Amino acid sequence: MDFELTAEQKDIQKTVREFAEGEFDKEKILEWEQTHTFPKEIWKKAAKLGFIGIHFPEEYGGQGYGIFENILIVEEFCRRDSGIGIALSLVDFSSELILRFGTDEQKKKYLIPVARGEFISAGAYTEPDHGSDITLMATTALKQDDSFVINGTKTFITNGTLADFFVVLCQTDPNATPSYRGQCTILVEKGTKGLEATEIMPKMGIRMTSTAELSFSDVRVPLTHLIGVENRGFYQVLEFFDESRIEIAAQALGIAQGAFDRAVDYAKKRIQFGRKLVDFQITQHKLADMATKIETARLLTYKAAWNYDQKRIDPKLTSMAKMFAGKIAVEVADEAIQILGGYGYITEYEVERFYRDAKITEIYEGTKEIQKNTIASALIGKLK
Repeated sequence: MDFELTAEQKDIQKTVREFAEGEFDKEKILEWEQTHTFPKEIWKKAAKLGFIGIHFPEEYGGQGYGIFENILIVEEFCRRDSGIGIALSLVDFSSELILRFGTDEQKKKYLIPVARGEFISAGAYTEPDHGSDITLMATTALKQDDSFVINGTKTFITNGTLADFFVVLCQTDPNATPSYRGQCTILVEKGTKGLEATEIMPKMGIRMTSTAELSFSDVRVPLTHLIGVENRGFYQVLEFFDESRIEIAAQALGIAQGAFDRAVDYAKKRIQFGRKLVDFQITQHKLADMATKIETARLLTYKAAWNYDQKRIDPKLTSMAKMFAGKIAVEVADEAIQILGGYGYITEYEVERFYRDAKITEIYEGTKEIQKNTIASALIGKLK
């Protein structure tokens, strides 16, 4: 058992860290945060350096690395800045469904532009009345001649107003029993007649990232836009979630580390009652607890990524990583605010924004309660 990153992985980590330190300008970040602006110029630079879609095969624009290398990038981005980090790490969201299940033609058409920084992708799964429950979809896609005709509503869609294409989970067989056996994932491109995206604002955090509601009104797409095998959409999405949960865990891990870094830096400089804040034992104990939580979350997240790259699907492990890392991100960011005191409540000192951005990691890609359900199901199943 080897707990060391390879020399190549360390190089990737170092390169990403240097890029983030050089490109993530604090004044611009505050402006983008306040105006809810996507950091387009940084996204383009990140893509040019190969940081987007690094886990895609070379023939589809990537570099042939695994999920592990991808989450190292996500962690470093979010460590430097939670808002930009999340925005950049999600520009290829759901493109993995095409990578895992799409045709060669679909992969070339959609993945290569994503890796180049020309396309942004999105996944449309959540519905207003169903939330995290994707076993029944109210959004339908019925065959008419050589097309699917899609009707319905999706909500809380990441990249909703930015995406160039969407992977949409639809009910294609309304008579299937159980209902999830009659679902498909279908590609819908931006600008398709009948598709409308409406930004959901204002919101607590991730303000550089678009979150939208999608409306499908007789949206017609070719049958060739079906991803993979018909009526296997539910299972495709579940497999994708196993991968995406690791990425969200990496976001949470980076946010926790970034908040911790700022708390340590402040504690070393701040003078209280004639002594540096870091010299007080209570501060030392806070930092010790924070560091221990972060390291535990890192080990769990890295293990989940490594395991996935070994071609092993383990929903229990990926759910553990996401649930625990999200919890730690919120706790560490909260403690960082406490260490900074009144300054921690001020936007300029960053940790309040890290705290706001941390909370989403306990909600999207399945709430922490859903993750506990997945873990418990795996445990109970093994006991039977």
